[in-house]
Amino acid sequence: MLVHLSIHNYAIVDHLDLELDAGMSAISGETGAGKSIMLDALGLCLGDRADSGVVRPGADKADILASFDLADIPEARAWLAERDLDSDGPCILRRVITAEGRSRGYINGSPCPQADLKAIGELIIDIHSQHEHQSLLKTDTHRRLLDEYAGSQELARQVQLAAQRWKQTRNELERISSQGDEQRARHQLLSYQLEELENLALGDNELEQLEQEHKALSNAEALLGACRQVLDLCSESDAGNVLSALTASLNRLGAFGGQGGALGEASNLLASAQIQVEEAVGELNRFVDHFDADPERQQFLEERLDTIYTLARKHRIQPTELAALQQQLFEELEGLNADDQASERLAEELAAYERHYQEKAAELSALRSTAAERLSAAVEQEMQALGMPGGRFSIQLQATNSEEPHANGLEMVEFLVSANPGQPLRGLAKVASGGELSRISLAIQVITAQTSRVPTLVFDEVDVGIGGPTAEVVGQLLRRLGERGQVLCVTHLPQVAAQGHQHLFVHKRRGEDATSTAVSKLDESGRIEEIARMLGGVDLTEESLAHARKMVTSAQAA
Repeated sequence: MLVHLSIHNYAIVDHLDLELDAGMSAISGETGAGKSIMLDALGLCLGDRADSGVVRPGADKADILASFDLADIPEARAWLAERDLDSDGPCILRRVITAEGRSRGYINGSPCPQADLKAIGELIIDIHSQHEHQSLLKTDTHRRLLDEYAGSQELARQVQLAAQRWKQTRNELERISSQGDEQRARHQLLSYQLEELENLALGDNELEQLEQEHKALSNAEALLGACRQVLDLCSESDAGNVLSALTASLNRLGAFGGQGGALGEASNLLASAQIQVEEAVGELNRFVDHFDADPERQQFLEERLDTIYTLARKHRIQPTELAALQQQLFEELEGLNADDQASERLAEELAAYERHYQEKAAELSALRSTAAERLSAAVEQEMQALGMPGGRFSIQLQATNSEEPHANGLEMVEFLVSANPGQPLRGLAKVASGGELSRISLAIQVITAQTSRVPTLVFDEVDVGIGGPTAEVVGQLLRRLGERGQVLCVTHLPQVAAQGHQHLFVHKRRGEDATSTAVSKLDESGRIEEIARMLGGVDLTEESLAHARKMVTSAQAA
């Protein structure tokens, strides 16, 4: 529950430290004293939006701090523990707003985004205001309240998530399917092109080897002629050849045997040249003897090279790039095949998501149906107690008739009401007057709050438009709620204030230079005087004080 609220430099509040207790705390005060300012400041600690206008004039920042005892809220303790924000003592939420409009939030001293304050706030406190009368006209609010009463918020979230996943999967499947004709044509073309390249079966370095061999065969006659001419010059010509000339030269020099120096060196070089020419002649003879000028081989080479060059021109690339093209086409085809597989997988997932949705949505519908009967009866009973005898209340669950999974489940939820006997049930927005709507809203809020797991409930002037004996019933309802937790109730009705376990009085404190808001926790006598004032007397009389004392005593006795 909320145990402490500290407000500094917020609106007309200079400095306010407030200790709060369990049970029902009635909050009253003069008009304009700042009763709702306390709750607005508390709302900032719970993640409400803020602007620089909330900073007290002359101050550089507003600072609001709220401390909560989470002993009875395991969900909140688990939320903090998951984010390493837990502490041994109370949970402290803090909000600082600068005069320049900057805002900072803290949970147990650690900086946090506004969304985190809002998330933890929803687990520890529930604020009901008179503005909820308007939200009660929306069917989205009807569905939310019914799910809260049924305790099916988590199931409703699962249904919403299942519907979202179904829709996302369906959209992805449609995207792939819409490309079907184009992809099939592309798949067919790629398959044909890849088959051509695979049939070509171009090996590594094959093109270079083919071109070299083709070049050799194309020059075969000229090459053989050149080889024979060289053989003739070196060894076979009867008119004279290189080997015979070398032999004759060696013989002539040999006639002068024993000569050293330059003559001996010349003889050695001529002998070496003779050996090298003989080896060259041997190599040329072997080449000529084994050379195969096969015309069929040459034709094969020409046809093979023509196929390679033609396919390269077809794809507008160089012949050396054919292997890379084959790999590229293969990868693209694999991608298209993956899309086909993805389409099959998405179709299976879509069916699975729909089955999951139908299962969870049917479970949610059953909970809603049961809860709708109980909530309708409870609200109707409270309506009649709140001065609407003969009033009826019903919750209509109408099938959506949607062929697709709907995020809100299988049915639309709408509150129907008949404010007066004999009138048919109609939509809440169509039949309720302002005063009736206030009482119906209060009845719904009181009933749904009884099932809330949040132990701290705040009611901000929810009793507007209510008076007389009905006001006393409202006070009794709020006191009953306070007995199971903590209720803070801003009220202008003495019948409601008298039912409080505690009474907080909000008043203006006027100084020489400025006016600020202060809050006092009233003792027994102060409380009786405040309720007497609320009864309408500017000057307190013995009669008004006696009436106030009787109201407080009766509430405590009850």
